[in-house]
Amino acid sequence: MAWFANGDTAMSRLLATLCLLALPLAGLAQMPPPPPLPLPPTAGLPRVELQTSQGTIVIALYQTQAPKSTANFLHYVQDGYYDGTVFHRSIPGYLLQGGLYSQQLVARRTAPAIPSEADNGLSNLRGTIAVARGADPNSGTSQFFFNLADNRRLDHVGNQSGLTWGYTVFGKVVSGMDVVERIAALPTHPQGPFTGDVPNPLVVITHAQLEDASSTDAKPSASH
Repeated sequence: MAWFANGDTAMSRLLATLCLLALPLAGLAQMPPPPPLPLPPTAGLPRVELQTSQGTIVIALYQTQAPKSTANFLHYVQDGYYDGTVFHRSIPGYLLQGGLYSQQLVARRTAPAIPSEADNGLSNLRGTIAVARGADPNSGTSQFFFNLADNRRLDHVGNQSGLTWGYTVFGKVVSGMDVVERIAALPTHPQGPFTGDVPNPLVVITHAQLEDASSTDAKPSASH
């Protein structure tokens, strides 16, 4: 690198230019994210009731903003899929996840994965429910999680990769957030295939149902 110190002005100018170009990028990296859009009102939305061994949770579904995710969730609800499943992952102050494992912590078979709708403008704010997935943004099936805090880092940023794609919010807890918090406050331990974060005792979804099954607007419309 000694040739840098020997008066190579062209190289010096190039380095100076690169440094100047990097300044706006560094500034952008330090800028806070814009404030989230307010969540839509929940009046008139289809609602799902999750009866658990710790109490009942009622969720309003944003079927306009997340039609595929809502239809997918309702498909599992109306098929009775969630009955007998457990919350297998609890991280206080972050999230509570369930929707796949039996009380023996054996994964159930799922329908095919659905496309991500994480770019729908809904933010992962406290009390919302979102589609859990793997590294592939379009790998969501039956699993879901409740946000226990404003998890803005889980929001959609761009389509470059699974890290920037974010997680699809498709509903909000309208009753029973105290139940969600109660479950999240339980001690956790390793169990089954998991090295930790499993609530102890296991919390079971005893029954999931659509509150107003006669509403045609609430019926699933997306195919699997």
